[in-house]
Amino acid sequence: MLSSYRQIFATPGTLAFSSAGLIARLPISMTGIGIVTMLSQLRGSYGIAGAVSAVLALSAAVLGPQVARLVDRYGQRRVSLPATGMTVVAAVALLLCARMEAPDWTLFVAAAGMGVMPSTGSMVRARWAHLYSGEPPKLHTAYSFEAVMDEVCFIVGPILSIGLATSVFPEAGVLLAGLFLISGVVLFTAQRRTEPPVHPAAHRSGGSAIRSAGLEVLVLTFVATGAIFGSVEVVTVAFAQEQGHKALSSLVLAVYALGSCLAGVVFGTLKLNGSLAGRFLGGVAVMAVGMVVPLLAAAWLSGSAGLVAVGAALFVAGIAISPTLITAMALVERLVPAAQLTEGMTWTTTGLALGVALGSSIAGWVVDAAGAPTGYWVPVGAGLFGALTALAGLRRLRSGLAAADGTVPAEAALQH
Repeated sequence: MLSSYRQIFATPGTLAFSSAGLIARLPISMTGIGIVTMLSQLRGSYGIAGAVSAVLALSAAVLGPQVARLVDRYGQRRVSLPATGMTVVAAVALLLCARMEAPDWTLFVAAAGMGVMPSTGSMVRARWAHLYSGEPPKLHTAYSFEAVMDEVCFIVGPILSIGLATSVFPEAGVLLAGLFLISGVVLFTAQRRTEPPVHPAAHRSGGSAIRSAGLEVLVLTFVATGAIFGSVEVVTVAFAQEQGHKALSSLVLAVYALGSCLAGVVFGTLKLNGSLAGRFLGGVAVMAVGMVVPLLAAAWLSGSAGLVAVGAALFVAGIAISPTLITAMALVERLVPAAQLTEGMTWTTTGLALGVALGSSIAGWVVDAAGAPTGYWVPVGAGLFGALTALAGLRRLRSGLAAADGTVPAEAALQH
């Protein structure tokens, strides 16, 4: 198993950019839940906390692909450094507004400004694709490794963010996320020899990567996936608080990510055959079914036993996440031109961000109105929507793959 992962790091510079990318990605798992934890303490409402977090995700959904498009055109270093600076300024404004009890609308404005945060995960994967596009087994393993690193972020990040916010001061989680972002992006952009080439001519002649056949299906499905993630975060924090153990919610969410992490490690060593499109549909369907388990655990049990049961249920539900995301990244690499790969991958994270916005906001309202156990219906509904979307778009995904292989014209794939 380990030999598969050792092979991808044989190329000089790979360990350096992947490690720096891990640090730069930690804020993704810390910021949203950090805002929810901070504002639920300072403002006393999960509705407001979830709505501010949702505005951040919506802003990232709008601005993220544009930042990524600039990255493809002008290079990772030239774009991500100023984008990081603007993100940090907006984050400081959010913390000051929260601490100084400024009007609620100022929180939303500051959160919207944080949407220019560069998508380091997409840039890391673009580097792997640049190195191993001609070696599919290595690229599969590299994408699997990065999916595992994503899950490591979602194991460590919430623990740090919620733990600091509840034990030190409410703003501590978001503050640390900003420090990770600055240091990670600076270290990542310092790795110049592995940075992919820019493609300015391709951007002058082509439109957005979202027009690539099948990418819309992935993005829409990822909206549902993001809604699962966002709602599970908010509802789990609220459920833990109702049981009198709010600080333990970070451990429960870490167990959720651990299930995905372990599945990703195994998945990266497999030699897979068959259709990528069919594999993606199967992953989304299993992920949807898995969300029923924490709903039942929260409904039947309470207190410490209920929290343990929800954690175990989320571990099981998390097993389908990494394989599904790994398959999705492989689909993007096949469906999108190389000159637009960062943008194409960022569109999937945009779908996730939009889904997180919807999921966290809806979950906050449901929790405030009907309690945390009822809130677990939100990820169940999101999972069902995602499975139906993937099923409806299966033909389009297959047509896009056929166009990429040259078996059908690209124009014909876009018409499906």
